[in-house]
Amino acid sequence: MKYDKVAVAHAMPLTYAASVPAQPILGDDLDSTIPAELRSWLVRLRLLEGVPFANLVADTELLPAESMRWFYLDRRWTDALVQGALSVGTVNSDDRTHLTAQYPAIRDELDVEERNHRRAEGSARFGGRVEAVSGFILRSEAVSGWPGLHVRAFSVDPEESDDATYLETDPRRMRLLRLERLAPAVLFCLFDGIPKVVHVEEPRQGVQFGFHMRPAGQGVRATLFPRDKTTFSYINMDGDALVGPQDPDDGIAVPFRAGPGTSGVVDIQRLEQILRTNPKTKAATGADDGLDAAEYALQLIRFPYRQVFGADEGITLAKAFRATIAYQEHVSTTFRFGGNP
Repeated sequence: MKYDKVAVAHAMPLTYAASVPAQPILGDDLDSTIPAELRSWLVRLRLLEGVPFANLVADTELLPAESMRWFYLDRRWTDALVQGALSVGTVNSDDRTHLTAQYPAIRDELDVEERNHRRAEGSARFGGRVEAVSGFILRSEAVSGWPGLHVRAFSVDPEESDDATYLETDPRRMRLLRLERLAPAVLFCLFDGIPKVVHVEEPRQGVQFGFHMRPAGQGVRATLFPRDKTTFSYINMDGDALVGPQDPDDGIAVPFRAGPGTSGVVDIQRLEQILRTNPKTKAATGADDGLDAAEYALQLIRFPYRQVFGADEGITLAKAFRATIAYQEHVSTTFRFGGNP
């Protein structure tokens, strides 16, 4: 997993911050330095809620279409953001001196409250404080196509099968501090810490149908991996050890129209004929006596697609933030007037 150091926050005037609606933390008005409502508002400000998108991504070239940018939050910038918000209440030098003296206690409370920002109502409060905050910004048609994308961060590689599920209480999972669509095709996510592995997965609600699509020359190729109608297992088409999506040789090419304006319309009758005439599939899929609606749906059903982002082995924080070209090297290779290096 590669992290790009992106400046994601600046100290802003309260003209935009005042527009962030306050949501009190019900039942959490503890004996603290600041009231619960103000604490909740400042926590959301610290998590960059209400910050203009232009201050998250300074230029559109930094987030082109179908791209993902990983980053760390610079806590000094978010501290400056909170200090700027609180400074509106100061009138004279005594007020500013008092605020300066109280800010360490305020910052400690916000560190703890960030971890409880997405806590389910009525559940026990989380202890400890948020240290490092990392995250990503994803710009993709997948965000607009599946508004309910699941994002899971792990402190270790879970190493389970592709269709495994993970409960919120799984000790390997890391807490999400924020998960929000900033635009129809832009997803913004913040993690409580620095994850080892991140899963981005299509929503599991409902039944999903589809094919495996792969680039093929100037177009795409659709593949169907037939299933046994009785056991629901993939059919071993070529007799080797690999079966199903892990083995491309077990797939059947799906006939479909791929020209302009056709939207990939599948030739259903032709696909049924292919299944019926193949000796490996005609009996196992039920195609030899004509696929009914349920059997055809069985062939099309697919588990939600999951994209796994894993840490690059051997990449340290110092290497991740090292400049690609050193300043001295840049100066020494700059062409001077006259064309001589």
